[in-house]
Amino acid sequence: MFSSDELDNYADILIWGLKTSRRTPFSSGDVVLLRFDAQALPLAEAVYARLLDLRVHPVLRLNPTAGMERSFFDLSSYNQLVFQAPGEQELMERLNGVISLLAPEELTHLSGANPEDIALTQVARKPLRDIMQRREEEGSLGWTLCLYPTPALAAAAGLSLEDYAAQIRAACLLDHSQPVHDWTLMWREMQEIKAWLSSLDILSLHVESACVDVRLTLGQSRRFIGLTGHNIPSFEVYVSPDWRGTDGVYFADLPTFRSGNLIRGVRLTFENGRLTAAGAEEGQDFVQRQLAMDPGASRVGEFSLTDRRFSRIDHFMAHTLFDENFGGAHGNCHLALGGSYADTYTGDLATLTTERKETLGFNASALHWDLVNTEDKRVRAKLAGGSTLTIYENGQFVR
Repeated sequence: MFSSDELDNYADILIWGLKTSRRTPFSSGDVVLLRFDAQALPLAEAVYARLLDLRVHPVLRLNPTAGMERSFFDLSSYNQLVFQAPGEQELMERLNGVISLLAPEELTHLSGANPEDIALTQVARKPLRDIMQRREEEGSLGWTLCLYPTPALAAAAGLSLEDYAAQIRAACLLDHSQPVHDWTLMWREMQEIKAWLSSLDILSLHVESACVDVRLTLGQSRRFIGLTGHNIPSFEVYVSPDWRGTDGVYFADLPTFRSGNLIRGVRLTFENGRLTAAGAEEGQDFVQRQLAMDPGASRVGEFSLTDRRFSRIDHFMAHTLFDENFGGAHGNCHLALGGSYADTYTGDLATLTTERKETLGFNASALHWDLVNTEDKRVRAKLAGGSTLTIYENGQFVR
């Protein structure tokens, strides 16, 4: 699917993403976790070599297969569902970087599993994610992830494997002669858009499309973030709003494959930040169980816009990493239920305590679920001075 040169380019881009995502440079002797699915082994080998070149210590983790995950949820007792292996907490406390290579061999293999067991496992693993988040906020950890083509992904997207790989090749610039240079140029362009948005002193956003009419209050001490290196590819500009100021209706017109389940047509209604109604055309029971995971699972944690001028993704890809960066004719927005991103805070992240996050309306949850809308839309910003400004229309930012 990918030539050796393209695999090398992919590995170089991931290292660029890893470095970009961390606020302090990597040093010799740092510990970097390389997690990968079995079908991503060719890329894992290329990335492993790059990590050794950096003089860091790679720690390898092969993700469970679809069959293993199915057995886990079919056979595990409560104690097994919440069990954390000895040494996991110590590893999280020592990590300086994480690279995840996603290559799912099946997408609906957990459709028969108990959604409550899936949620229970996610909640049990949250303390480990909290450690990583704290280290990232301190500037001592960076992370990135990417997608590797598999037959299951291609079939779900309605593409041949070759065409699916072509979408990844184009989106990630794998066929460019100097892809890292070109990603750096895009990063600079994105910096200009983020700086412009953050300079507007926006109080709230009003998002309107055929099936969406929702208002989001940004809240105090917020900034817009984009192309942080965390995701390859990434064309979105996002913010974590004050969850208490969400009102209206949001609809996800793209399906979602999540935790081995297919969900279509999610429609959410909010009032003063509270979710008052939630429905789905397919996967309703799974949606309800996810929303009941913890108190923050039914609140908004992120809002994002993708400018179609950056994205070369023009087809449904059956994976959130690509679908939330869909360009197409109208770009996209996505709203995430669950945990907020603290890096959208304008102050010193090291001082952003749990209590301060709660005061500012940053949401906390074991869930983070991106729900994508690709309809033609207009986004208007209400500014501190009282005026209203259209910031996004016809699939792109309006400056």
